[in-house]
Amino acid sequence: MSTPLHGRARTLRLAAIGLGIAALGAGLAYAAGWIGPQRLTPQRIIDTFEAQAGHYPGYRKNHAKGLCVSGYFQSSGLATPLSQARVFSQAQVPVIGRFAIGGANPFSADASVPTRSLALQFSSDDGQQWRSGMNTPAVLAVSDAEGFYQQVLAMTPDPATGKPDPAALSAFFAQHPESAAFRQWAKDYSPSDSFANSAFNSINAFYLVDAGGGRHAVRWSLIPQAAFAPLPPQITDHDVLQHDLQHRLAQGPLRWTLRLTLADPGDPVDDPAQPWPATRRQVDAGTLVIEQVDAPEQGACRDLNFDPLVLPDGIEASGDPILAARSSAYAESFKRRSREGAPQGATP
Repeated sequence: MSTPLHGRARTLRLAAIGLGIAALGAGLAYAAGWIGPQRLTPQRIIDTFEAQAGHYPGYRKNHAKGLCVSGYFQSSGLATPLSQARVFSQAQVPVIGRFAIGGANPFSADASVPTRSLALQFSSDDGQQWRSGMNTPAVLAVSDAEGFYQQVLAMTPDPATGKPDPAALSAFFAQHPESAAFRQWAKDYSPSDSFANSAFNSINAFYLVDAGGGRHAVRWSLIPQAAFAPLPPQITDHDVLQHDLQHRLAQGPLRWTLRLTLADPGDPVDDPAQPWPATRRQVDAGTLVIEQVDAPEQGACRDLNFDPLVLPDGIEASGDPILAARSSAYAESFKRRSREGAPQGATP
């Protein structure tokens, strides 16, 4: 049964949480040519997205405000029977990453956006790379491209208020019962006071491929080893999450456990709106250790496209069409910001 909506405040909360990931999701649907009377190119959808969210030359077109980090992944060895990917057997794998908040405005206050992301590139000693873009939600609100399109329309800001129309949002969720898991997650979600104690999820499913060719459907999460603390209600620091991360890393490295969740036969592998039961087998594949933070929009991650289809031998994409669509839209965003040059007016 879907979770009912109650009141304007909750509807706008769903909007704030969903906007950081759903708006680009609709763009991805367009980029893949899934909807509309004509196929719309990645170029046109990025134009549309910027027209709605604003044009900020040199910045990423979503999750625009972030900062680069680096460290390593220390494998536990427990995932080696599941995947031949070297990242799961190499003792330490160098990692470049980027923490960010949702949305296309690089000048948003950190505390104003509930959704957060962590993108990573693992570079193993066999010359292969694994890139992964993870977000705080565990699921999406919709299962298909048409749903994405309807969601971004429902979340279009009203020029008079700068916020989505609660009535349009309520109507959207009422028409999409598959959003029940996302709405329940949003209802229960309490933003933490730091990137360091935030959990991040792959949302999409993939396959691990073992040495014998066996394929194992999987989603993954990064579980923080730092203790949770809620985000305070009144914050005056515009860049509170960035400043907090810099302060914490000055005291020492930060750690997350990479937890793999394996599907059972019959679980919805290609539907990012459907969670898997909590009883599914989990494997703690190792520990992500973040050691260093660079200035916002500076560092090795600045020129990286965190394409989720950059995968090493031993990890394969599932049939979820959102993955291919993400790849094409990310490529267009990367090309565009590369042409635009270095970001202007980044927070020092």
